[in-house]
Amino acid sequence: MKHVSILVPETAVIEAVADPRYMFSAVNMFLQEAGKEALFNVQLVGLRKEVKLEGSIFSVHTDMLPEEVSQTDLIVIPALSGDMTAAIEQNKAFIPWIIHQYNKGAEVASLCIGAFLFAATGLLDGKRCSTHWSRSNEFRKMFPRTELVDSCIITEEQGLYTSGGANSYWNLLVYLVEKYTDRATAILAARYFAVEIDRDSQAAFMLFNGQRTHEDEEIKKAQDFIEEHYNDKLSVDQLAGHFAIGRRSFERRFKKATSNTVVEYIQRVKMEAAKRSFETSRKNISEVMLDVGYTDTKAFRTIFRKITGLTPVEYRNKYNKQMLVN
Repeated sequence: MKHVSILVPETAVIEAVADPRYMFSAVNMFLQEAGKEALFNVQLVGLRKEVKLEGSIFSVHTDMLPEEVSQTDLIVIPALSGDMTAAIEQNKAFIPWIIHQYNKGAEVASLCIGAFLFAATGLLDGKRCSTHWSRSNEFRKMFPRTELVDSCIITEEQGLYTSGGANSYWNLLVYLVEKYTDRATAILAARYFAVEIDRDSQAAFMLFNGQRTHEDEEIKKAQDFIEEHYNDKLSVDQLAGHFAIGRRSFERRFKKATSNTVVEYIQRVKMEAAKRSFETSRKNISEVMLDVGYTDTKAFRTIFRKITGLTPVEYRNKYNKQMLVN
């Protein structure tokens, strides 16, 4: 029997508590229907016996308090909502318990923005992690010792698991089912919950919003310039000269302020413009490429795929309704 402890933090997203409970309970049902024994003992663990969520619209009655759980096999940290600094403070009593259980052999998995509470334990220091792409800049600022991997749906390292944004946590739940049971059961679970099994990237869903919560006004002006001139060929030397800053100093300040190199930032802005064009126009690949300042087809395709996880054609076919209709 595998003991699964689903945390019920203050400010938890109710679906991210209910969905993993539903998943592991459903797998028990699948196993029993196949003449096997149920595998998962699923318990909701909260700092209080009753946790009210989303402005008291929902009330969750927990099965156990942390101190009542002597040992568990898997801890699931659901997505949180609201201000992350405040959420971590409200739920800090979970942190020593999570660390203690991990040191005793438990595995730990966070769903979406639950990665913030997970990272606060220090267990992710020096390790890869995923969270919702919209919170990536905030996460990097709060947890610089954790290697955030923007595009990944799932990360796994030394019994520590994280998932990407929103519904992608279903992919992690299916992944864990396969780990604890077998491929056939995971496929059954994926079909039952209509989950695209083995999806490993959230890159195609990401919208790039440059990090602007910094105080370097010259770099903010450089960001504005890049975003206004994305259709031009831009170079680091050109930008540094335009703002009368030495290249080395410009690159150092830009990286510190935005968490991106200058080249990465330029590429991300250009590819975001290309994505919008593919979504809303009937332009061909070459036209879009030229519109965003590229003349090398191979370079454009390579960078587009690196950032979105799809080729330009795949992206256009997937997200352009005009192309789908005709």
